[in-house]
Amino acid sequence: MTSKTLRRRLHHADVDGKRHEHLEEASGLDDLNEPLLGNPDIWPFESALAEIWNDEQRLQQLHWALLFSQLIAQWARWLANIVLGSGSLIGRLLTSATKNGPKSRLLAPTRTPLQEVRLKNLQQRLQVPFDGSRVEHQDALKQLWRLAYPDRELPPLKSELWKEMGWQGADPSTDFRGGGFISLENLIFFAEQYPELFHRLLHKQDGSRAEWEYPFAVAGINVSFVLAQMLDLQSAKPTSMAGIRFVQLLEEDEMAFDNLFCVTFQMMDAQWLAKRASYMEFNDVMKSTRTQLERELALEDVSSVKDLPAYNLLAK
Repeated sequence: MTSKTLRRRLHHADVDGKRHEHLEEASGLDDLNEPLLGNPDIWPFESALAEIWNDEQRLQQLHWALLFSQLIAQWARWLANIVLGSGSLIGRLLTSATKNGPKSRLLAPTRTPLQEVRLKNLQQRLQVPFDGSRVEHQDALKQLWRLAYPDRELPPLKSELWKEMGWQGADPSTDFRGGGFISLENLIFFAEQYPELFHRLLHKQDGSRAEWEYPFAVAGINVSFVLAQMLDLQSAKPTSMAGIRFVQLLEEDEMAFDNLFCVTFQMMDAQWLAKRASYMEFNDVMKSTRTQLERELALEDVSSVKDLPAYNLLAK
C-alpha cells in the first residue's frame, strides 16, 4: 500500500472502519476562537487543544502568582535601598534575600520601538480569518498547491485532490477556522524557505511511519494555533515566559513567528518519529513538542530563532 493510499484512509474511514466517505460534507464553522480540527470521532486534535488550553490557564495562574511575588520582592529591595539604605545591615539582608530569587526574570523588559511595531503587525495578521470568498485568499491557496505539487495541474478550489495534501475534505477553506489566514501564510513560508524539508514532511519521507499518519495541512494549522496560544499573542502585551522571550526575538527577525513555525513543525515530526506515534497520539506529540520549545526559548543565549537548538533540524 502506497503512502498516498495510507494518507487517504484518514479521510475515508474512522478508527473502527464503520463509516466511509462522509467527511467531505462537513461544513465550516464561523467561530474563530479555535481551529477546525475535524470530526471528534476521528481526529485527536480537538481534545489535544482542550488539554493545552487547560494547561495554559494553570500556567497563567501560576505566572501571575509568581509575578505578584516578584513585585513584592522588588518593593522590598526598593525599601532596603531607599528607606533603610543599602549600606545598613538590614538593607544588606533584605537586598540579599530578594536579589537572586529563582523567578527574578519574570517581569517583561521594556520593549524597543521596533519590537512594538513588529509585534503589532504580527497580532494584526493573527486577527485575519481565512475567507474563501476573497480572491487573495484563494490565490494563496493555489500558491500552496503549486509549491507542493509543481508538476501537477492546479485543481479546482473544491476537489478531492486537496485531501492528498492533508485537508479533511474536498474544500480546504472549511479547515482553517481558528488557524486563520496566517496558518496558510506559515505553510507557504515553509514551502518557499525550506522546500526540501517541506516536501519531506508533506510526503512523509523520513523514518518508519505509522499506518495512520497525521494529516499534513491540518497539522500545520494546529502548529500555528498552538504557537499563538503558547506565545500569548492574543494579549496586547504577552506576559507568558515564552511570549516575553519571543517578543525579544522580533528585534532580530521580523518573520520570527513564521520561522518558529517551521522549526516547530519539524520538531513535531521528529517527536512523532521518536515516539513511533500513530495519529491518535497527536495529542501527546503536540504537548511534548510545546514543552521542548518552551525549554529552548528559556535558554539565556537565545536571541534569534536560529539560536534555538531545534533550528538545526532545518539544516539537515
